[in-house]
Amino acid sequence: MRLTDQARRRWAMTASAAALTLTTAGLTGTQLASAATAGCSVDYSVSSSWSGGFGANVTVTNLGDPVNTWRLTWTFTAGQTVTQYWNTALTQTGAAVTAANVSYNGAIGTGGSTSFGFNGSWTGSNPAPASFALNGVTCTGGVGTPPTTAPPTSAPPTTPPPTTPPPAAGGPCDIYAAGGTPCVAAHSTTRALFRAYSGRLYQVRRSSDNTTRDITTLTAGGPADAAAQDSFCATTTCVITWIYDQTTRGNNLGYQGSGGIGGAVQPAVANRESVTVGGAKAYSLFIPGNSSYWRDGHLTGVPTGSAPEGMYMVTSGTHVNSGCCFDYGNSETTRRADGAGAMDAIYFGTSCWFGGCSGTGPWVQADLEYGLYPGGSSAWNPNQRAFTSKFVTATLKNNGTSRFAIKGSNAQSGNLYTLYDGALPPGYSPMRKQGAIILGSGGDCCIDNRNQSVGTFYEGAMVAGYPSDATENAVQANVVAAGYR
Repeated sequence: MRLTDQARRRWAMTASAAALTLTTAGLTGTQLASAATAGCSVDYSVSSSWSGGFGANVTVTNLGDPVNTWRLTWTFTAGQTVTQYWNTALTQTGAAVTAANVSYNGAIGTGGSTSFGFNGSWTGSNPAPASFALNGVTCTGGVGTPPTTAPPTSAPPTTPPPTTPPPAAGGPCDIYAAGGTPCVAAHSTTRALFRAYSGRLYQVRRSSDNTTRDITTLTAGGPADAAAQDSFCATTTCVITWIYDQTTRGNNLGYQGSGGIGGAVQPAVANRESVTVGGAKAYSLFIPGNSSYWRDGHLTGVPTGSAPEGMYMVTSGTHVNSGCCFDYGNSETTRRADGAGAMDAIYFGTSCWFGGCSGTGPWVQADLEYGLYPGGSSAWNPNQRAFTSKFVTATLKNNGTSRFAIKGSNAQSGNLYTLYDGALPPGYSPMRKQGAIILGSGGDCCIDNRNQSVGTFYEGAMVAGYPSDATENAVQANVVAAGYR
């Protein structure tokens, strides 16, 4: 068992332990009749940590015969509590934690592995678990014979597994949470992204006296109060200074310029485009160039390193260009281009980064830093398609080590179209995400340079974990039902 934190410090089960791999006689699944050998190794890593909270990744490698189900148990020793999880069905009673497989990751062949992750809270200290048990058998340091009584096939989940579409009544972030991939950041100038959210969406500042006003939702789970903006900005010009995070993590986006978080660009004008959503008037974040919004979220839940993540945004296919780069997603904390894999963001526009593109776009691509990827390599992906509708849904998910997927759709009707689902490009495994959030520009912006891209942002969210197709489909259905016009 290898136990590492963000600095990759080593933790040993005993003071004299030199090897960091533990094996167990417990990873046996349903094949107990053969009484074959069984064993596993476990890698536990703290991927991020912030005041009172942390994120962790767990990888289980099967060293014994193939299994069809698994159940991992451990005990926290310092009062830690799991608050969110993904790629597992997880329960906690007191200090005891049980993580079981979900429908798509129960089978592990000999030498194969599966991973899951969770976020948790802590006070005082956050020591790693002292031991793990697989299917009821404590890790013993050797490969042995499974027990004679079959363990339960899985722990009863307290929330629907990721393949179960959640209730349609929730917002996008309710849907992601029900799928086991909770939102760590949620932004919109048009509506609430949680069923129960009734707070600030964004802030405007008027030029006449430089005073500001927060624009909230009209009702819990409802559209923005555009009338409040109209009244406040009636005789002057207003700009959008902050876009507030609707999660509890405080991942608010500020503009990268003087009077904002610092930088070389300007805030976007607040009333450049009005739309209708949920039957009510709302305003978009309309970026005509020279605007960008940013947040360093690496200490507030945004996935870092090779941790899995997903994201979506609703944008427009009628307000685009080829400038670099109209992005929403994970970016550099340095605001510099720090190498392949330092970013993991949705790009939407007409840029043909590597050449050889078919048509003129605009396309949904993945900005992974050092390139906008239409698929799994710099070669043009023939499965790409342009999205020219007024409203466009774009999604990206990346497991951080081997796989990513890009999808798009008309945000007013229809299902998501899978543009690519496969291996990461060469040189991007593992990912090296830094955990900042970018909106409206590329990662190498805008401390002392200006944004070259144009685009429109209506809503979007970032999630911890790798969302299922069913979850993403449910989010698209929710966007369509929101009734953008």
